[in-house]
Amino acid sequence: MSGTLRTLDRLDDVRGTRVFLRADLNVPLANGAVADDSRIRATIPTIRELRQRGAAIVVASHLGRPKGTVHDELRMRPVAVVLAELLGDPSGVRTLGMPADPDTIGSVERLGKREVAVLENLRFDPGEEANDPAFAGALAELADAYVDDAFGAVHRAHASVRALPELMIASGRPAIAGRLVEHEVDVLGRLLHRPERPYVAILGGAKVSDKLAVIDALIDRVDALLVGGAMAFTMLAAEGASVGKSLVEPDRFEDVRAARAKAEARGVPIELPVDVVAAAEPAADAEATTVDATEIRGDLMGLDIGPRTIERFAGMLPDAKTVLWNGPMGMFEVDPFAAGTKGVAEAVASANAFTVVGGGDSIAAVRDLGLDTSFDHLSTGGGASLEFLEGRALPGLTILED
Repeated sequence: MSGTLRTLDRLDDVRGTRVFLRADLNVPLANGAVADDSRIRATIPTIRELRQRGAAIVVASHLGRPKGTVHDELRMRPVAVVLAELLGDPSGVRTLGMPADPDTIGSVERLGKREVAVLENLRFDPGEEANDPAFAGALAELADAYVDDAFGAVHRAHASVRALPELMIASGRPAIAGRLVEHEVDVLGRLLHRPERPYVAILGGAKVSDKLAVIDALIDRVDALLVGGAMAFTMLAAEGASVGKSLVEPDRFEDVRAARAKAEARGVPIELPVDVVAAAEPAADAEATTVDATEIRGDLMGLDIGPRTIERFAGMLPDAKTVLWNGPMGMFEVDPFAAGTKGVAEAVASANAFTVVGGGDSIAAVRDLGLDTSFDHLSTGGGASLEFLEGRALPGLTILED
């Protein structure tokens, strides 16, 4: 970020006005109900503050990937029900249609102070992902002010994230950040610009290609980088290791070799697994065995880091003052391959450091383990968090800066 983020502290009297709140309510659903309400909870403080200040609030979000068409299973009604429950107002949250629908426009015009309404899934209209000014214009007609509390979407140049605040500002209406976005920027800004050292980053997940840019950025900032998950096998294979049927991206060998060379030149160790839990397939009843990470049989695939690696990674954390963890260490959803993620989660949780966990899978894992209150910050950002830590200018943030 190059400027100062405009926050709710900069928002004038909003009593009797309509505030458009872009939230990230992209929650998992199961059998038509919300399976995890974490993202809804994350935006509650901003909604409560706006209600206390007397605003009528039009909440908008995407849900899933409908790709510009209506999917009944991705409607916002189940989300609105949970939002109402969390606000302690079961009948106080209306569910609306798309922004240009006459019924939606009429309902928004009738909203009173402190009332909340939820628009239909923004991605039902192709104009959302296309950053279409016409779609943004329909959204702008619904509000007197714009608040973005959807940190998980600030890296997307979508209509409700970029074109809409641009229109609001151009028409003299405020466009600012909500409390969630403000907090994420503050915490991740600390990691980006002023981490207390030693600073250790732990990365996992499936594909190294998804994290090459953040690896390159972190090498300039951290004191050690620990890599687990399937992405480690590309790095191991690039060094000539035998990794069996493990997930590998051969087209990234040169990139990971370059990253290792850069890290070596800067004196930053990149620690890879020394042992892994392998099996013929990622099944709960598969016969799992622990093997050397560089000598995996051709009929097996690595599906988790092994006990020596867990101990090795954990042993690098006691002296750390800042720890970032993003991405599981294996297929933690399948019981035989969950120990690595569990071990790393427990080690990070017990570290005497400022601890930040990012990525949906990592956060799901720590919640399953009952450790979600053991970290200093659980980032809601996913891809946005990683791009922020790369130092990129994110379209949804730059528009909210002075």
